[in-house]
Amino acid sequence: MLTSLDKTWGLVLGASSGIGRACALAMAQQGMNVVGVHFDTAAAAQSVAELADEIIACGVQARFHNLNAARKSTRDELVGTIDELTDGQGLKILLHSLAFGTLVRYLPDQADAPVLTQRQLEMTMDVMAHSLLYWVQDLCAAGLLRPGAKVFAMTSAGAVQHLPSYGAVSAAKVALEAHVRQLACELAPRGVAVNALRAGVTITPALRRIPEHLEFSRDSARNNPHHRLTTPQDVAEAVVLLSATTSSWITGNTIGVDGGELLAAGGSWASQEGIRQDG
Repeated sequence: MLTSLDKTWGLVLGASSGIGRACALAMAQQGMNVVGVHFDTAAAAQSVAELADEIIACGVQARFHNLNAARKSTRDELVGTIDELTDGQGLKILLHSLAFGTLVRYLPDQADAPVLTQRQLEMTMDVMAHSLLYWVQDLCAAGLLRPGAKVFAMTSAGAVQHLPSYGAVSAAKVALEAHVRQLACELAPRGVAVNALRAGVTITPALRRIPEHLEFSRDSARNNPHHRLTTPQDVAEAVVLLSATTSSWITGNTIGVDGGELLAAGGSWASQEGIRQDG
């Protein structure tokens, strides 16, 4: 059954920029109150304040917390806060959009080049994958994920594709998708849907940190059937659409929100093959 998001609550992990920011605003435009968790320096305070003002201007509540979403202490603090804010009714949406990971090669490509360390890999896996599980466990224990709730985790084509610096993040995305499948099955009896959203290449602060992002973005826009990159708003629309139902029947999937980008990825290989043959 289709349902309204009006006067419900959503929790966005990674709410201050990129996809998380766009989703928080789109949720508010549908009448949803928003709890946002972000982990930023003081330099980002003005931007976060502006987002909160935009959300409040939609006639809903906004509660932003500058805390590390991957820490147990943050969950301990905020789960109780969410219980109070929602008056015990729980969340309609949990969006996991944490993009903090190490972008270092596994092996050196030149003398003295840095390589991935155990600590870096474990941090990337914990923040970008395992933290989803821990949040769901704690929210469920508090009775805050009830029938009709939706859990979304942001993944990428990097789970099945190669970029020289993306190995640790790729591993985290694979683990994240595995967590989604497991949680979907375990939460099905509770009527809670869990899905991964595979956004296409999207210009965000996280993308700009990838050393190869300029060439990668150019190639992705050229090969996308829509001849453009994905925008944060494209993803936000998908979150809103998939949440406007009480059904939990769409669950356990990795859903492409990329305009057909991954389907058309062969165009890049074809172009490269033509270059090799012409050369």
